Amino acid sequence: MVISAIAQGLLWAVLGIGIFTTYRILNFPDLTAEGSFPLGAAVAVTAIVNEIHPVLVMGLAVLAGMSAGLVTGLLYTKGKVPVILAGILVMTALHSVMLYVMQRPNLSLLNHPRIFDSLAFLPNYFDAVVVGLAVVSLVIGLLLFFFYTSLGQAYIATGDNEAMARSFGIQTDRMKIIGLVFSNGIIALAGSLIAQNNGYADVNGGTGVIVIGLASLIIGEVAFKDVTLGERLISIVIGSILYQLLLLGVIRLGFDTTYIRLFSASILAVCLMIPQIRRALKLDTLIRKEG
Repeated sequence: MVISAIAQGLLWAVLGIGIFTTYRILNFPDLTAEGSFPLGAAVAVTAIVNEIHPVLVMGLAVLAGMSAGLVTGLLYTKGKVPVILAGILVMTALHSVMLYVMQRPNLSLLNHPRIFDSLAFLPNYFDAVVVGLAVVSLVIGLLLFFFYTSLGQAYIATGDNEAMARSFGIQTDRMKIIGLVFSNGIIALAGSLIAQNNGYADVNGGTGVIVIGLASLIIGEVAFKDVTLGERLISIVIGSILYQLLLLGVIRLGFDTTYIRLFSASILAVCLMIPQIRRALKLDTLIRKEG
């Protein structure tokens, strides 16, 4: 069970990294994630059913997610639609897109090849661990390469101080579009991996994925402070694994899995409150010393 939780953590970490590129760097929440995640799953599963190689379908999923991010970015920057509302609009529209792609609400991969099948000689769940490590390493490597280019630095500057970035001639709207495109491409990649791991895709598979991604991000930030950009990305992976282990602990304690999303939201809420709790404890300790 622990190996299974680690494998799940590695696969879901891709989602956390995708959310990080907008939520933390650009400082705005993108609700398109709840549409681009199942879109990636729908595209991947449909492509596999139509006999396209499981590795190639991940590229198709990324392109689909990037397209969704592009639409959100254009609505936000050109249409001046608030980013949250733009994400909701695209997320809602993607439900119909997924129905068109799959021609049904859900689609199974039963008797069809998956990316994990090439590693079937490994013990149970180790195939997902290997695939998860490979994909996470590739995504982190590509993002670090991008962040250290001039375009990547302009992207980071846009999130740090948009007005100052604009004064230096950076086209901040273009950076926001790039961020949304990259973010949703990575999130769709996560959807394609999870769908292949679960063996099916569902149009409602994106419900609550933002909570899972943010939990990985926040747990990583709580556990590791004052780290470099590369270490921050790695901390998201560790946070994702810890989150899955926490969920495993909740299940092993005998709680009904029907309410797993309640537990997920509760874990995220507690993690978000930890900095405030720490400050309160430090203030209380300081008052006692002065008293």
